[in-house]
Amino acid sequence: MSRRLLVALLPALALLLGGCPEVARPVLSVAHEPARPSRPAAPVAEVATREPTDAQHAAPVAEVAPIEPPDAPPTAPVFERVELEARAMGTRVVLAAYPTETLDRAAVKRALDDALAEIERLEALMTPWRTESELSRINEAAGKAAVPTGEDTLAVIARSLEVAKASDGVFDITFASMGKLWRFDHDRVAEIPDARALAKARRNIDYRGVVVDAAARTVKLARKEQRIDLGGIAKGYAVDRASAVLRAAGLSSFYVQAGGDLYIAGTKPDGEAYKVGVRDPRGPDGSFFARLPITDRAFSTAGDYERAFLKDGRRYHHIIDPRTGYPATASRSVTVWAKDAFTADAIDDAVFILGPEKGLRLVESIADCGAVIVGADNTVWISSRLKPILEVLHAPTDGT
Repeated sequence: MSRRLLVALLPALALLLGGCPEVARPVLSVAHEPARPSRPAAPVAEVATREPTDAQHAAPVAEVAPIEPPDAPPTAPVFERVELEARAMGTRVVLAAYPTETLDRAAVKRALDDALAEIERLEALMTPWRTESELSRINEAAGKAAVPTGEDTLAVIARSLEVAKASDGVFDITFASMGKLWRFDHDRVAEIPDARALAKARRNIDYRGVVVDAAARTVKLARKEQRIDLGGIAKGYAVDRASAVLRAAGLSSFYVQAGGDLYIAGTKPDGEAYKVGVRDPRGPDGSFFARLPITDRAFSTAGDYERAFLKDGRRYHHIIDPRTGYPATASRSVTVWAKDAFTADAIDDAVFILGPEKGLRLVESIADCGAVIVGADNTVWISSRLKPILEVLHAPTDGT
């Protein structure tokens, strides 16, 4: 009998433009469940797919799940998957790989341990929750001095500034300058901050105040009130670095997931591709409305359903639009497909905030990149590179 491996990612995952700690999404839960009859794709009338246009949508990103393909025939060699689960970078981390003819289970386990150690090393550099981290030292010296940083932190910050410029500033790591006016993390409170306080804090959000000196390997914040947070991009970088560790160990069939960021390498031992499910943003936890095969690709998701609350019939969530200081309203979820997790994680929040039309234009401008967007009105938008391979199972569930 076939099985499905369902990985419910948390997070939408979003950088989490909400920036934060190490709490986060309902992250990756791995579940084996019996195969169910496949559901036919919804008719076009049910799930509308549109090309981006010049018209502008005003309105308030998706979750993925690797699904195991059928088991190999009984006569084929059996390679049992080795898994490692942990918490790092404020979320649940899952690494899994298959033994090979030359790497037994013990060797695979050592490789997974090394990959997790790499993620934990990067977390120590870029977390805002440890005073000794490079990120905390940059924030502490805001408006005063340039801070020496290692190549990893420098690379993530430099990429953040590139995405900020490409997205007209909607992705901005200085969103952390707003402090804790919104509380969507372990200190969650279903309260809307004072409008005047938001307006005042928002004036300090400006990525152009982050000065990177690549030659000197330093970073400086121009104003003393400014702060940065890498929660919306660092996980993708860490997933790629962990994947590099597994490849260097000789593994070619594996996946690495940190919250809403996922990279899948190779295929199952029987040659079947993994399939990835796109989270239904208003459906039950773990449900998905579309799926597609994936090999040697990354997925990153962002959604308004994870760190969120409802108040007076309106949904408030952790992905903040720096242009307003309030949660973005143009999308319900965004799933970005790319060659590497760093790229996917770097743009999912930007696409979420920009909305379907402008967001898809950004996606289409990046090589080997695609996206599935559920807009504020529950309409599904699919980028050109994914249209030939995405299987829509049914319309996303509607609701607030």
